[in-house]
Amino acid sequence: MILRSDEYQDVEVPGRGMMRIHLFRPAIDGQFPGILFFSEIYQVTAPIRRLAAMLAGLGHVVAVPEVYHDYEPAGTVLAYDKSGTDRGNALKFAKPIAGYDADAAAALGALAAHPACNGRLGTFGVCLGGHLAYRAALDPRVSAAACFYATDIHSGTLGEGRQDDSLARMDDLRAETLFVWGRQDPHVPYAGRERIRARLEEAGATYEWHEVNGQHAFLRDEGPRYDPALFLQAMGWIQAFYARTLR
Repeated sequence: MILRSDEYQDVEVPGRGMMRIHLFRPAIDGQFPGILFFSEIYQVTAPIRRLAAMLAGLGHVVAVPEVYHDYEPAGTVLAYDKSGTDRGNALKFAKPIAGYDADAAAALGALAAHPACNGRLGTFGVCLGGHLAYRAALDPRVSAAACFYATDIHSGTLGEGRQDDSLARMDDLRAETLFVWGRQDPHVPYAGRERIRARLEEAGATYEWHEVNGQHAFLRDEGPRYDPALFLQAMGWIQAFYARTLR
């Protein structure tokens, strides 16, 4: 499917300034389900753009916000190196949880109002973005959330003060969720994965769960942890998941 991948929109987040959202959509007339895609700590890098294009090619309008818009100039992309990693991790713990939630609310509103969106909304995320995709799915407008190797949910350490309430709020989750984890991921160990799954069961959530023999960031098609075979397998799960939940 031919795509539009050169569009962006600057959206006002109340109390937190303007947030740039990068848009990817089929280059044909019509309306499609919307997916709010939260990136890893490096913002909208080339691998994130390619993954967003893949999701759009499955028949979605995909919006990728710059998660650190309130700290970095619009268009900032952090490098996949020590300096970029240090900066991304520092901002991950500097930004208040209320700021992340305000971003999600504003981005969902903008996505739902896009002329190419049919009003059905899902979320997607990797790493930090996996956690943010889950939190955004606490919004009743969201029907589905796909969360890949989501960091900090099990430890409750996202945001300023490192005391998020993501696990505690799982009783509010109404969206169907897809969680995918790498068993060799040091950021979310076995005990952490078990804690999340036990909480999903306790909350009576509707969810799909996959654990694979992969590293953290195995979807990122750049660097030594990329696993093309797992990427293709995961895209099958994603396609089936959204086809069921957003149609």
